[in-house]
Amino acid sequence: MTSRTPHILYRYRSFDLQTINSLCHDVLFFAHPSSFNDPLDCNPTIRSDSSLGTLRELFKHLLERRVAAETTNSFQEAQIRGKSAESYALNHAAKTAKQKLDEIAYNATDPEYEVSEEEAEMSLLTHQIREELLRHYERGVCCFSTVFNSALLWSHYGDEHRGICIGYDLKRIPRPTLHQVVYGGDRTIWTSALDAAFLQKDLRAIEAVDRDVLLRKAPGWRYEREWRLIGSKGVQDSCLRLSDVTFGLRCPEAVKHSVIRALDGREEVSFYEIYEQECTFRLSRRMVQIDELQSWFPRTARSGAEIFSEDITSQE
Repeated sequence: MTSRTPHILYRYRSFDLQTINSLCHDVLFFAHPSSFNDPLDCNPTIRSDSSLGTLRELFKHLLERRVAAETTNSFQEAQIRGKSAESYALNHAAKTAKQKLDEIAYNATDPEYEVSEEEAEMSLLTHQIREELLRHYERGVCCFSTVFNSALLWSHYGDEHRGICIGYDLKRIPRPTLHQVVYGGDRTIWTSALDAAFLQKDLRAIEAVDRDVLLRKAPGWRYEREWRLIGSKGVQDSCLRLSDVTFGLRCPEAVKHSVIRALDGREEVSFYEIYEQECTFRLSRRMVQIDELQSWFPRTARSGAEIFSEDITSQE
């Protein structure tokens, strides 16, 4: 069951150049799923429950769509536009799809296959459909949690409690579109579902395929309470509003000072620090005493002789 969209989202980070850059420039990094620590994330299995004809049409549609888009993008980069360019892209895509289908049909006749030619072709097509599906969903993903005090998240993503947890709210125009991760189920997507989504263009089927490719994870990850933004790969301007920064239990005071000073002038940003609840394993947070912290930094190192000389001078 889908939960109500949270008001605040949290992103656990190490304190490094990329993190301070994202805070100062108000950007987010959308990672390719291949870089995720879970190799099964965004990596579905495709199984066939369709006829050979449907598999051919499905593969043809996915391949033509990709090739036409890539050709059009190449033309646009070369500042080539117009109906002739569009027509060439479509014709090139259709020709490429026909050649690939002929190649698959020919490979299915290999006598080393221990199944019929039709079964071999269906197996080859199912594999190629999976490859095209993953290319279709080559998008960037930015991951968030709904909690700021998870000891596991601090350990796994917050540099073992030495980092920070950045809070974002949705007070932006337009309001950002968030997607809740679904835990459990399996990684299977049937070709009949792809048929309904891509050939029949059924909206519910499209939503289900999007979910099963981009949002389904193993139940062991449930502790992350994850929501995602889906967008272009790489660094993007943030569509969320920075609301607060929480410093980890082991976060050095100098890091706290550096982050607070880096965000000096940014309106309505609150700063917290994690503390342990005595006699429990729970973590809580409290406001950082900024005035006290800034009275310590920046520190100027002085030798004993310099301090002694200064004291004598002040007494003269």
